[in-house]
Amino acid sequence: MIEFGHATHVGLRRTRNEDTYYADASLGLFLVADGMGGHQHGEVASALVREAMVELVSRGHGLVEAVHGAAERLLAHARGSDDILPMGTTVAALRLVDDGYEAAWVGDSRIYVWRQELQQISHDHSLVQALVEAGQLDPAKASQHPQRNVLTQALGVTAAAQLHIGMSRGPAMPGTGFLLCSDGLTEEVADAAIAGLMARTDLAAQECVDQLLLAALDGGGSDNITAILARVS
Repeated sequence: MIEFGHATHVGLRRTRNEDTYYADASLGLFLVADGMGGHQHGEVASALVREAMVELVSRGHGLVEAVHGAAERLLAHARGSDDILPMGTTVAALRLVDDGYEAAWVGDSRIYVWRQELQQISHDHSLVQALVEAGQLDPAKASQHPQRNVLTQALGVTAAAQLHIGMSRGPAMPGTGFLLCSDGLTEEVADAAIAGLMARTDLAAQECVDQLLLAALDGGGSDNITAILARVS
């Protein structure tokens, strides 16, 4: 059994919500996409990728294949447009099948796992993360860096040949929780606070997600906020 909760919010400073998500326990598919590009391009990009991913996974494709396929569709859509504005999106996707999980991501939307402690499965495709890995930036200062939102990979922006899709696989035992979220949550809520809410067994999955969104709004709500929590029971 999979218990899940999900929510999205425009935040306190944006006029449009360019995030989208999908949550389906019967398919075992959960994903968050954070669109970018201004005007309505972010909404279009994230929705197009969501629909492509759902279709491809439903037809039996693995997550990485589905991300590649969604990226190709988004690039084709952009090429067919006369608009010079970019159209891109992050994606963080999780598939729960049998007793295991498969995760895939591009960009800085994140996937966490909870097993008595919080662990980030995904790996940000961002300039700041690259600087940390190169030893040029103190990890403690990464969250305050002025270029922390600059991505090194994004669907629709990165050419297909250069696209690097992060992936992870592992067991999904009863009691395991998976959190997928856009950076609107992680910009405003520290991992320790996320862990504190994930640890609360008195909260249903939906109640936990609602509390996470409230915490992000209390923190400033500077961006669109989206979160999905899937628990294996």
